[in-house]
Amino acid sequence: MHFTVETSANGVVEREFTLGEITGVLWSPAGDSADPSPLVLMGHGGGQHKKTPAQLARARDAVTTWGFTVVAIDAPGHGDRTRSAEDEQARADLGQALAAGDNDAFRSVTIRYGTSLAERAVPEWQATIDAVQQELGIEGPIGYGGGITLGTAIGIPLTAAEPRISAAIFGGGFFPHEALIEAAREITVPVQFLLPWNDEHVDRHDALALFDAFGSTEKTLHANPGDHRSIRWVGLDNEFLPRHLGRLSLSSKASGV
Repeated sequence: MHFTVETSANGVVEREFTLGEITGVLWSPAGDSADPSPLVLMGHGGGQHKKTPAQLARARDAVTTWGFTVVAIDAPGHGDRTRSAEDEQARADLGQALAAGDNDAFRSVTIRYGTSLAERAVPEWQATIDAVQQELGIEGPIGYGGGITLGTAIGIPLTAAEPRISAAIFGGGFFPHEALIEAAREITVPVQFLLPWNDEHVDRHDALALFDAFGSTEKTLHANPGDHRSIRWVGLDNEFLPRHLGRLSLSSKASGV
């Protein structure tokens, strides 16, 4: 892991890094602490990258409110990553399907490309976990806070394959398919699932089938009105990851409870 840029502000240290071809960013609490900091993995949506404004806000809040260490990496072909011929073709095919209003073609390309990205990204995430744990000496629980669309397409097979992840947040916005359903069935850790109720691409019944497939005994569904991109999440269980990663005591101390 090679750190390229480091900044510190408002109690958060931000370090951009490379790990082979992987480009990522690590947010951690400023200063020394004897209290071990749980690690949260943060995925991003399709066509986006590791440092979108929303991603930055969530990461910094997770560090300052709960004392988490947060890491995000660019998915293959996204952000600062070099695009392969497959990446370029998939983007062109997706754009053509959207322009033509052909949701069947959009679904087919999304599933094909999302599956390929997950196959490439899962081992990259595992290598990133290894490197962060070695670099920072973190050995505590790990959470996945991937969000919707591509973050779910990658996060579900990652969580199914990675025993170090003990709780995960996924969402709708990605077309469920057989391999994704099978991976969801293998997941038994607590899951929070976010569903855009009016997604113009993914039928809500398909998203509900994915939620139903999770093998977890503890899983919750949060549905809010909104389409694929424009949605304001309200009523979420914001203590989901802190509860399962052992950080609720920080909130109690801060509030004087």
